[in-house]
Amino acid sequence: MAHPTNRPADAAKAANDGFDARTAASSSATKKRLLVVENHAILRDGLRALLELESDLEVVGTVGDASAAVLAVRHLQPELVLTDIALPGRSGIELIRELSALAPDLRIVVLTAHTSEEYIRAALDAGADGYVLKDSGRPELLHAIRSAAAGRQYLCAAVATKVVSGFVSRYQAKQAVRPEEHVTGREREVLTRIALGQSNKTIARELGLSVKTVEKHRANLMRKLTLHNAAAVTLFALRQGFIDPTSLERRP
Repeated sequence: MAHPTNRPADAAKAANDGFDARTAASSSATKKRLLVVENHAILRDGLRALLELESDLEVVGTVGDASAAVLAVRHLQPELVLTDIALPGRSGIELIRELSALAPDLRIVVLTAHTSEEYIRAALDAGADGYVLKDSGRPELLHAIRSAAAGRQYLCAAVATKVVSGFVSRYQAKQAVRPEEHVTGREREVLTRIALGQSNKTIARELGLSVKTVEKHRANLMRKLTLHNAAAVTLFALRQGFIDPTSLERRP
């Protein structure tokens, strides 16, 4: 996703479209550009203040609804979005889906009070890269944001437990087929490492394979199991018992 050639003008236009855009022109190029989407002004301000303490993050704007978020992504070109699900107008789920289509490289982390499995699954299916509850601590939120920035998915411990519980219940109720019928031994090794957030290069090194072979296994798994992103791989691995929720907490 290309950066705009006239960022100050774009930021001014964005502000006129109804959101707060304070872009630091002299910020370090190594900082990850982040947009905060939160309905409550006091929480928006609190999140901005918290995140701006981090040397590797740059909050390029804060918005209060989905429509403003779409405009902000178009004009400010963030690399990360931190969003709630409960938003006025369109829901955060719809926003995640729209932003995933608008900017495929954009990384999206949900920060919400919604704990039901229905919301969790909907957010991840829409394209969210992380899901954190609002009663989580600051370190966990930052870990989720940095995991997403590094191309990994993140579920906070409470969410991972909820997802596992729901999948186990459905698995038992439907008497699902055995995972061996879907995944070969080598594919299981690759899938497990993908679910734990490892890069293709790391997987290749640990399994003694070429990166191209790992990429082929990844593509085959995605197609065979109808999995559309890394978060979906994690959910499948949790459901099948390939990994457990505590292993997600230990990810780098």
